[in-house]
Amino acid sequence: MMRAATPLAPHDVPTWRLHALRAMYLLIVVGLGCVVWPGFFNRTHPWVLMNGVVSCMLVAFSLLALVGLRHPLRMLPILLWELTWKTVWLAVIAAPLALQGRMDEATMGTVVECSLVVLVALVIPWRHVFEHYVRGRGERWNGAR
Repeated sequence: MMRAATPLAPHDVPTWRLHALRAMYLLIVVGLGCVVWPGFFNRTHPWVLMNGVVSCMLVAFSLLALVGLRHPLRMLPILLWELTWKTVWLAVIAAPLALQGRMDEATMGTVVECSLVVLVALVIPWRHVFEHYVRGRGERWNGAR
């Protein structure tokens, strides 16, 4: 009789990978702390709707990344979200513009910023993600235990 493989426990993720995750969270905290936080707290006029939404999301993201310094595996979903939205944006928005030769300077700047998400993809412990989020048992849907 074959036994089902059990999901990787957090201690099965190598220490170097945990440190790489922490470095990524730190990069996010410092980067957004330098770029977003000053404008968030020192604004002199009301934001345009989407600028305000983006700023609030980035501040929240940096606060969650701060938690990731202590709990790198528990906070993996925020890195997966970052990887996903940037990959989708590059594929759905940037690639068609590039293929049509309609890439402007602002969009190209965003492409460069979003392309750095490759660093996130490199530090994610993909085996752990697969074992916990794909193969792992989900939470119950009802109140029964």
